Amino acid sequence: MSALDTARTFWGEDLPDWVAALARACDETSQNKVAVKMERSATLVSNILRNRYPADTGIVEDLVRGHFMREVVDCPALGEIGKQVCRRWRGKAAQFENVNSLSVSMYRACNRCPIHKGADDDAA
Repeated sequence: MSALDTARTFWGEDLPDWVAALARACDETSQNKVAVKMERSATLVSNILRNRYPADTGIVEDLVRGHFMREVVDCPALGEIGKQVCRRWRGKAAQFENVNSLSVSMYRACNRCPIHKGADDDAA
């Protein structure tokens, strides 16, 4: 059974487009390779495909939309970037770190950005 068939079985007609994209990515390579690319576990990917992930799926959705659906956001500091890149910077912007000038610039930009201000997640 393909990953897409599995997702359709467990999600039914409510299958979100991003879960279908995740399943197609798993069918093209493997569940483990998809998980590595997303910097998540294969168990998480499996649970998403089987509609058994108990936590908020917002972070996973952004990662899938950025990595596999090529969705972008307009970053005030970097211009057009993938959703997964935005999610990563938002995660880093939670705490100030004077590591390099880009980190400082992104900390300031993310904390002023409406995408970050509207986020109610733990970030990437």
